[in-house]
Amino acid sequence: MPQSPNICPTLVYADAKAAVRQLTDAFGFTVHAMYENEDGSVAHAELVHGNGMVMLGSRGTGSEFDRLMRDAGPAGVFVHVDDVDAHHARAAGQGAEIVTAPADQDYGSRDYMARDLEGNIWSFGTYAPGAAGSS
Repeated sequence: MPQSPNICPTLVYADAKAAVRQLTDAFGFTVHAMYENEDGSVAHAELVHGNGMVMLGSRGTGSEFDRLMRDAGPAGVFVHVDDVDAHHARAAGQGAEIVTAPADQDYGSRDYMARDLEGNIWSFGTYAPGAAGSS
């Protein structure tokens, strides 16, 4: 990863190891770093996709972040991909819950959405936030 992203979604999971498996196997992320607590829970993980990153950890660690996120609901994360249909086929092939099929949008993007094992919504599409004439 050439340059660290300025914004990283950060999520907590009851089963962070299962989340890491799904994000890598079904959604194509790569583990950049993963640190475990003595009990085997995930203290902190960084997963990359292109030049973006998401950070995550296990719920119930007792950290300040964990305490503040205790009552937080699911989140939504957008990930730019070049080939939506191939990405969708990979995710579906790994058993990911697809909530919207790949479709062309009025604003020029092609995208689909999936729900992860703990209810977060992941959108994958050709839209490139911040790029002139994104599609």
